[in-house]
Amino acid sequence: MSPITFTLNGAPTSCDVEPEMPLLWALREACGATGTRFGCGMALCGACTVHLNGVPIRSCSTPMSAVAGQQVTTIEGVDGPEIDALRAAWAHHDVPQCGYCQSGQLMSACALLKKTPAPSAPEIDAAMEGNLCRCGTYPRLRTAIADAARALGTPSTPSHP
Repeated sequence: MSPITFTLNGAPTSCDVEPEMPLLWALREACGATGTRFGCGMALCGACTVHLNGVPIRSCSTPMSAVAGQQVTTIEGVDGPEIDALRAAWAHHDVPQCGYCQSGQLMSACALLKKTPAPSAPEIDAAMEGNLCRCGTYPRLRTAIADAARALGTPSTPSHP
């Protein structure tokens, strides 16, 4: 094993882990970033979503070798007007039920608003596809993302054709 160095939430970080270790487990066990959740371990549910250089990825299937020299942002380190607007909209619309999937949901929604400030309903659905919610809060998720876009000054509509 040799240390794998990357930037975690803006800070230089080095983890002495195997290169094939999933990023999820390095974050939780070696870095103490426990906001990133284990869901399925197969990149199917989205609970483990983090940003790699600003792009949402599934950390359960991303080996540590892929993050060497890269920037990783977790729910603990994400910041900016998009996440602030999303958190406010999440609270306003009572999006979380059990809350388990919420860090992954927020990370995907934040990446969407950074890339597409005024997403259409199909763009919201496409960006959130693969982020599963066992409680079924999908309609509230869509509405909250659209409201967050409006709060940022970019109108969006949650309606579907």
